[in-house]
Amino acid sequence: MKAVETLESKIYTDASELRKKIQGLQKAQKTVVFTNGCFDILHRGHVEYLCRARDLGDCLVLGLNSDESVRGLKGPDRPIQPLEDRLRIMAGLFCLDFIVPFAEQTPEHLLSVLQPDIHTKGGDYKPETLPEARVVESYGGRVVLLPFLEGRSSSSIIKKSKSTGD
Repeated sequence: MKAVETLESKIYTDASELRKKIQGLQKAQKTVVFTNGCFDILHRGHVEYLCRARDLGDCLVLGLNSDESVRGLKGPDRPIQPLEDRLRIMAGLFCLDFIVPFAEQTPEHLLSVLQPDIHTKGGDYKPETLPEARVVESYGGRVVLLPFLEGRSSSSIIKKSKSTGD
């Protein structure tokens, strides 16, 4: 398969179609891991986090916030890059198997459709404050918090860029 075809084969716009793929993996006794985020400026913290998430299972699915969702979470100046660009950038990462955009502020609905075995979030979250934790636990999945890489965030990169004029 050519590289561009590989990028496109990772991106799903229909969560129910991706669910079929996930069900096939789970029937084959594969562990499906899910994470989500905006990823409007990809940085080292993101890549290390995603690799750690991938190490938890056999397949890593990324729920990628839509542009409207990012604006609701991060403010009117975000995202820095539009959804289509973010989808293709993220598809280029070897650790990601599938990517699906979603429009809500949290991935609760997406998780209820996909039903991955594990849902990961960064260590700056707590399970009791994650609204999606209830959804994951309701179908028998589990939430795993991964270490947060200190000093690496999109917000700090944007702030530094604005202060240096770059």
